[in-house]
Amino acid sequence: MRRVLILLLSIGLSFNAIADEGMWLPLHIQRLNQVDMEKMGLQLTADEIYSINHSSLKDAIVNLGGGFCTGEIISNEGLMLTNHHCGYSYIQSHSTVENDILTNGFWAQSNDEELPNDGLFVQFLVRIEDVSEKVLKGVKDKMPEAERNDIIEKNSTELKAGAKGTTHYDVKIKSFYEGNEYYLFVYETYNDVRLVGTPPESIGKYGGDTDNWMWPRHTGDFSLFRVYSSPDGKPAEYAPENIPLKPKYFLPISLDGVQENDFAMVFGYPGSTNRYLTSFGVELAVEETNPARVKIRGKKLEIMKESMDADPTIRLAYASKYASISNYWKYFIGQTQGLKRLDVYGKKLALENEISTWIKDKKSRAKRYGDPVAEIGAAYENVKKYTIPFYYQYEAGFGIEFVKSSYKLAGLIRVLNDEGNSEETVSAKINMYKAASEGFFKDYDPGIDKKVFAAMAEFFMSDLEGEFIPGVFKAVNKNYNGEPAVFEGFNASIDGDYEGLANYVFSNSILVNKDKMMAFYNNPSAKILENDPGYIVVNSVYNSYKDISAKRGNALDKLEKGRRNFIAALRDMNDNKKYYADANSTMRLTYGKVLSYDPRDAVHFHYLTTLNGVMEKEDPTNPEFIVHPKLKELFKTKNYGQYGTDGKLYVGFLTNNDITGGNSGSPVINGFGQLIGTAFDGNWEAMSGDIAFEPKLQRCINVDIRYTLFIIDKFAGATHLIDEMTIIKNGIAQTRGN
Repeated sequence: MRRVLILLLSIGLSFNAIADEGMWLPLHIQRLNQVDMEKMGLQLTADEIYSINHSSLKDAIVNLGGGFCTGEIISNEGLMLTNHHCGYSYIQSHSTVENDILTNGFWAQSNDEELPNDGLFVQFLVRIEDVSEKVLKGVKDKMPEAERNDIIEKNSTELKAGAKGTTHYDVKIKSFYEGNEYYLFVYETYNDVRLVGTPPESIGKYGGDTDNWMWPRHTGDFSLFRVYSSPDGKPAEYAPENIPLKPKYFLPISLDGVQENDFAMVFGYPGSTNRYLTSFGVELAVEETNPARVKIRGKKLEIMKESMDADPTIRLAYASKYASISNYWKYFIGQTQGLKRLDVYGKKLALENEISTWIKDKKSRAKRYGDPVAEIGAAYENVKKYTIPFYYQYEAGFGIEFVKSSYKLAGLIRVLNDEGNSEETVSAKINMYKAASEGFFKDYDPGIDKKVFAAMAEFFMSDLEGEFIPGVFKAVNKNYNGEPAVFEGFNASIDGDYEGLANYVFSNSILVNKDKMMAFYNNPSAKILENDPGYIVVNSVYNSYKDISAKRGNALDKLEKGRRNFIAALRDMNDNKKYYADANSTMRLTYGKVLSYDPRDAVHFHYLTTLNGVMEKEDPTNPEFIVHPKLKELFKTKNYGQYGTDGKLYVGFLTNNDITGGNSGSPVINGFGQLIGTAFDGNWEAMSGDIAFEPKLQRCINVDIRYTLFIIDKFAGATHLIDEMTIIKNGIAQTRGN
């Protein structure tokens, strides 16, 4: 029995004894988690954490942009804290060579100076409801999957409409445990979110790619925004007359610091985990998909970096793109290493054998669940065929910037070809696409994209079978036989191979030239687009992507029933255990402790880092480890104010909370409901954590809130922002919000 328990723990399934693992729906805290949390140090009731009848902690937590990151409200003036890397693209969008706030930082001295951000919105959770019985009404065990899905879709549509009613709320229904349960989520969305403050990149991104996913960490990974409402307190689009939001709840902030084994919980919106993935999926990730994605992303990063290092304007324009690609480039490397090192494949295989044996022990089980492991294995034979081609379309095809930005122009072509459209309709559509193009060209360098285009074309041709290669790239093959390379629709043969194809497209397409594209919008014609070499490339890539996505989708559909029954059997086999569902961008709570760890033999990692470590890592020749002169002066004089302790300033700390992408920016909260830090990363030794939680190694890396406030106050001099907050020290409120 002990062997089975260890096995199940190692693959990421939660039990009463391991409270640090699990991403729990706050709706179920009282029933599933409260006793364990109280034993670990929680001083709040379940109702103080999640309530729909009065304000609670959940009312201070928001998802950003639908769930790409998490933020928390920290004043009754709508001030929101999140990570620097969550706000990175918005900070970059406001930066110019003349006013480089990415490099220099930015601190609004008043509401009037706060910067609006196109496309950024936040959502507050209103309530959660278990609607499993209603969604699954009419579903039978043996019915075809397509019929089952149609019934679920119909029931879900009706339920969402009923929940929304005449309100302004947004309503979503999400599947849990691979379709065994369903929950309804009601949100209130605010679209006016303004940048308030950001430290310079030398603080907010200190350590760069080198330190990414690593401990010890010394990064001040935070930024501040403010949520605005209409004058009557309702959600509204950006308008000068909007006012700072009066939230239902905001988090008080503790300056008392952390000690090892202190209780810590993380509230946020984890994006995606795959803890119930079988051995078939692990094998595919390790052997095929992860190496392919690392190869493609690595080449794009190499091309970008060469130009970024040579030109400060390009460095600014591509900073956010580079960071986004790099983050998961390193992640896939680490995940593969972790999966191999921890023998996750072997552990998954052992569990599958355990479940199969348990099902076969009783005819009633076999009748209920079938043979899910065999079903999953058979489905993967088909899934494997399309998975690598799919990721090449996604990573390489849409990794070409003009391809990704232009495939939606098909909609404009339809508008231009439809003679029934009014002049006003056509004009409105043209203006919409024109605005999108202006945004695209703001941070676009055709020289970089041309090199990426040639490199990605070569990857397609060298790594995939012909049926999976967009037709436009196949044209270059003719050169190898001494024939000119011609693709249907091009007006000329192409000299050379991949570079020749790239040169032809970039010399003749309006899609990669801002002046030509703007001139087109002034006198638009469907024929111009349809005959444009760049658009021909876009069509070729997009049509290939659609075809492969559809085939892969059909293959994945055959997995649904097997995975659903696999999880149902697992939960039934261990019906005295508590299981959490995989992350799916819905609000979750995780709880654990402040905790150090031993990554390998004779190595111990302390749970805290200090400003001393920032200075020890300083390297003036490396942009990732430059230390701002003012930060050095504050360190030299030990001018830490109320944020230091015994001559030290703490920068980061570790907990064993269970997090993943989407949790970035999540508040780390102590047992009294006070903010003690901001989650921003996982650790290298547990990069396999999205698939298999490893209790001894998995850690959540957090910015210590004392460092955050020190940077705001002592470094930036933005004391007016501190004055908005409720600060707790030694259990006593130092400053009350207005």
